[in-house]
Amino acid sequence: MPLVTTKKMFEKSMKEGFAIGAFNINNMEIIQGIVDAASEKNSPVILQVSSGAIKYARMPYLIKMVEAAVETTNIPIALHLDHGPDFETCKECVDAGFTSVMIDGSKYSFEENVELTKKVVDYAHSKGVVVEAELGKLAGIEDDVNVAEGDAMYTDPDQAKEFVERTGCDSLAIAIGTSHGAYKFKGEAKLRFDILQKIKEKIPNTPIVLHGASTVIPELVEMCNKFGGDIPGAKGVPNEMLKEAGRLGVSKINVDTDIRLAMTANIRKVFGEKPSEFDPRKYLSPARDAIKEIVEFKIENVFCSSNKA
Repeated sequence: MPLVTTKKMFEKSMKEGFAIGAFNINNMEIIQGIVDAASEKNSPVILQVSSGAIKYARMPYLIKMVEAAVETTNIPIALHLDHGPDFETCKECVDAGFTSVMIDGSKYSFEENVELTKKVVDYAHSKGVVVEAELGKLAGIEDDVNVAEGDAMYTDPDQAKEFVERTGCDSLAIAIGTSHGAYKFKGEAKLRFDILQKIKEKIPNTPIVLHGASTVIPELVEMCNKFGGDIPGAKGVPNEMLKEAGRLGVSKINVDTDIRLAMTANIRKVFGEKPSEFDPRKYLSPARDAIKEIVEFKIENVFCSSNKA
């Protein structure tokens, strides 16, 4: 099955009330772990690449690894640019074969965001590629995205309606209380589902995206710290909240931090228990297995068992 866009995935998600998992990829083991899990659960999946990942792994390598994943499974796979910083990056990804791109103009004024997003939409749509945009600002750090907590802001439902109508974007990432990175909440976890519901009332046919939505699994944080890590007080979004978000109209939920934690914790464990180990296969294999386990759990318990290809 060739790469697909997210259109049919999102149509099904909005009709049945669940979200699709979108997982960030950086290397072969991460791709294998995610795709093996999705294949086992017979679930569609979105593999997404940040501009930082492109700089790290290089575009030709990422494309060929994703092509290998597509050749070895029959599940629907979309390849998505996460947080495209500018028109040029989005164009590069469209031209390279991505089936979905995100233009993140949230750091600009509303009018500038509209203008930039519309430019990307016009080009991507001419090539049959769908576009995700962002309105509102999430706090936290992820690759090239760095927003101070004081600068974060919720998405305005009325602006969301105007933004979608003027840009023609295919999906919209909104800010309702999540944040990038491992430190999402200082106190009790809380998402503004009231804002989500108002936005869905304004744009009922537009798929909604939730960024910064890793659970920050406590066991993985503990494992990291046990074997020499320093990640104190990390807290993510509870699985129950994410599943509720899907029920209330979120079609795509982004997961990156949990993948990083699974890989890092298990590599640290191997080095901690076997200091003499230097064969990459011996520490990357358990990391890959851990990623597969995490993604399987999320597909079954967060993205809902009805989420089948």
